[in-house]
Amino acid sequence: MAKNRGTALEPEEKRKLNKQNLSKLGGIFRFLMPYKLAFISGLVFLLFSSLTLLTFPFVAGKLIDTAQGSTWIVNDVNSIALILIAILAVQSIFSFFRVWLFALVSERSMRDIRQQLYSRLVRLPMTFFDKRRTGELISRITADVSQLQDTFSTTLAELFRQVVTLIAGIGFLLFNTPKLTVFMLGTFPVLILIAMFFGRFIRKLSKKTQDELAAANVIVEETLQSISTVKSFVGEAYESARYGKGLNAVVGVALTTAKYRGAFISFIIFALFGGIVAVMWYGASLVAEGQMSVGELVSFVLYTTFIGGSIAGLGDIYSQLQKAIGSSERVLEIMDEEPESESGDLSTHFEGKIEFAEVGFRYPTRPEVEVLKNVSFQVESGEKVALAGHSGAGKSTIIQLLLRFYETEKGSVRIDGRDVKDWDLKALRSKIGIVPQEVLLFGGSIRENIAYAKPGATEEEIILAAKKANAWQFISQFPDGLGTLVGERGVKLSGGQRQRVAIARAILKDPAILILDEATSSLDAESESLVQQALDELMKGRTTLIIAHRLTTIRKVDRIYALSEGRIVEQGSHKELLANDGGFYANLVRLQFAD
Repeated sequence: MAKNRGTALEPEEKRKLNKQNLSKLGGIFRFLMPYKLAFISGLVFLLFSSLTLLTFPFVAGKLIDTAQGSTWIVNDVNSIALILIAILAVQSIFSFFRVWLFALVSERSMRDIRQQLYSRLVRLPMTFFDKRRTGELISRITADVSQLQDTFSTTLAELFRQVVTLIAGIGFLLFNTPKLTVFMLGTFPVLILIAMFFGRFIRKLSKKTQDELAAANVIVEETLQSISTVKSFVGEAYESARYGKGLNAVVGVALTTAKYRGAFISFIIFALFGGIVAVMWYGASLVAEGQMSVGELVSFVLYTTFIGGSIAGLGDIYSQLQKAIGSSERVLEIMDEEPESESGDLSTHFEGKIEFAEVGFRYPTRPEVEVLKNVSFQVESGEKVALAGHSGAGKSTIIQLLLRFYETEKGSVRIDGRDVKDWDLKALRSKIGIVPQEVLLFGGSIRENIAYAKPGATEEEIILAAKKANAWQFISQFPDGLGTLVGERGVKLSGGQRQRVAIARAILKDPAILILDEATSSLDAESESLVQQALDELMKGRTTLIIAHRLTTIRKVDRIYALSEGRIVEQGSHKELLANDGGFYANLVRLQFAD
C-alpha cells in the first residue's frame, strides 16, 4: 500500500541514527531551551540516581562477606543492611526529582510545539491542504508530537541512565573481578550478532503487519466519513465484510510474525541463561580456588543483571529514537512550510469595487485542467452581481481567487483598483463576508458562532445581528438562548436555522463585499422566505456576488455573468439575457424549469 505523507508514523518508518537524522531531532531541541535549567537539573538528578543505585551490588556483596566473617569498614551485618536501605532511600529521592523535572520539561515543551504547529497549520495556504487529508494532519499534532513527548520525558532519560549504568558497571567489574568480567564480555558479541540478524527479519514481518493494519484502518476512516452514503446504499454488510477481510489479512501476517518472534525469544532466553550458567560456573570455580569471595561473586551477579538490563533497554531506546527522528521530521516539515504572506496594504477605506482582468487559473493539484480562461468582469461598489452556469464552470473558483485562497496564474484580481496580492490578507478577508450554501457551524454555542466574526462583540451587538438575520425568533425560544449548543458542525439546528446563524455572523462582521453561495437553494418554503428576508437586509449597501444555482432567485440583481467551461459567455440583466432566446442563459433557465 502506498504511504500517504502526513499519516501517523508507523514502526517501519523509523529513521537511521546517522548525523543527518539526529540533526532533525536536534531541531526539536530548540523548544526545550526555555526550560534548559530544569532539563539540566533533571540530568544531574538522573546521574546521581544511577550512580547511587550502582553502589547497591557492591555493598550487598560486602553484606555476604561480613556474614561469613570478613571485615569491611562496617563489620556489623545490621549496619550494612541499614546502609543498603539508606542507598535505596537516597536513590528514590533522586528518582522522584528526575521524573518530575523531565515531566515538567516535556509537558511544557510539547505544549509549545503543539501551539506553534497548530498556529503554523492554520496560516498555511489552501494549496497545502489540497494535497493532504485532514486525518493525516491531525496525526502530526497528536501521534507525532506524543511520540516526541515520550522521547523527551522517558527515552532520553533512559538512554542517559543505561549508558551510565553500562559504563560505570563494566568499569567497576573490570577493576574488581577482571578475569570473570573478561569471560562474561566474551559471550556478548555472539548474542548481539544473532539478535541483530533475527531482529531485522522480524521487523520486516512487523512492517507487513502494519501495512495490512493501515489498509484496514483506511476502510474504517472512509466508512465513518461517508456513513450516510453507506446507509443510504445499504452497504453495512459489504463494508463489514470488506473490513473483516482486511482484519483476516492482518491476523495472518501477525501470526506468522508471532511464530518467528516466539522462536527468537525462546532462543535468546536459552542463550542468555546459558551464558549466565557459564559465568556462574566460572565464578564458582574461582571461589573454589580462593581467587574471589562469595560476596564478590554476588556483587558480580548483581552488576551483571544491571548491565544486562541496560543492554536490553538500549535496543528499545534505539528503536524509540528512530521513531522520534521520523516524528520530528514530520513536525518540522510543517514548521518549515511557507505560511500565507500577510504583509500588504492595511487601508481601512474599503469601497468594495471588484475587477477581474484576463484571469487564467489552474488548481495546483490539477494542472492539466484550465479552470478559468481569460475571465474579465467588473463589479462596482454596492452592485449586486450573480454568477450563473453549470457545475464546474468556475463560479466557486472566482470566489476563491477573490479571497486569495489561491494565486492567479495569469491576469489580475483587483479590489478598489489594487491587486489582491498587494492587500494585507487579514485586512482583505476581514472586509469580505460569506454565507455558504452548506453552513458548517463550530461545535460551541450559538453565541460563539455568531461572535466568531467579531470576538469582542457585546451581547447587544450579537442580539441585534441575530434579529436582523431573523434568527432571534428561534434563538429566544431555546431554554439556553444564545448559550444553546449547536452540536458538531451545527447538527442540532435545522438547515434554515444554521443559515440564519451564518447570516447573523456575516451581519456582525459588517463586510464591504458579500458573497452568497445561493444560501436558500436547499431550504423549505417557510425557511427560504425567512432567510431571503435576512439576506435582503444583509445585502443593503454592500457589493454582493451571488453564486446562482436556482436562477429564479437572481432576477433582481444588477447584472448576471454566465459562465461556461471557464469563460464568461454572456452578461446582462435577467430580462436582457432571457430575451435572447437562443442564448446560453435562456437555455439554462429552460433546462431548470424543464426539471
